[in-house]
Amino acid sequence: MLRFCKKVFILLVFAALTAAGLVLWTSPDPEYKAQSWFAAGRFSAYDAMIADAARKHGLDPLLVKAMVWRESAFDPSKVGTSGERGLMQVSEAAAQDWAAAEKIETFVPTDLFDAKTNLEVGTWYFKKGLERWKQKADPVPFALADYNAGHRTVERWIAATERGDDAVAENLMRAIDFPTTRKYIEDITARQRFYQAQEKE
Repeated sequence: MLRFCKKVFILLVFAALTAAGLVLWTSPDPEYKAQSWFAAGRFSAYDAMIADAARKHGLDPLLVKAMVWRESAFDPSKVGTSGERGLMQVSEAAAQDWAAAEKIETFVPTDLFDAKTNLEVGTWYFKKGLERWKQKADPVPFALADYNAGHRTVERWIAATERGDDAVAENLMRAIDFPTTRKYIEDITARQRFYQAQEKE
């Protein structure tokens, strides 16, 4: 009987591994799928909060989710190398701007470890970037570059294009001399498309 149970167990494990392999094989992004399994639900745990914060500021929730994935891999306790905190890796300076604009006198930097607060601040700040670049045909790459590298740096890159106000996203991407920022934009826009494709399935 014990021998039979062992055989059944081995068959079940083999079947489960085969099924998992098939899912990964057919997935458009096997690495992401595997990461989401190991994250034990964390990759979708904040979907409702992300959607609420995004819609409040007129943003695409899938774009915001892609930013959260790239910034923190959905880890609300993450601390960046320059002290950025939480899901959207918000800096203390950006958070203080938000608190002042929203007249929130009780804000302290550790509030950024609260997922809802972090998403509120991050989407508010990103929306400001989109507003800054709204005259562009595609303001998203400009706003993402702004979020990642700062407004002055983006202005420098635009100046480097020698196209001034006529600079488009393709010009900006070629002018970016921070490989990490270029990859940041590419990663997020690709992940947004991935989420959009998932929604259509």
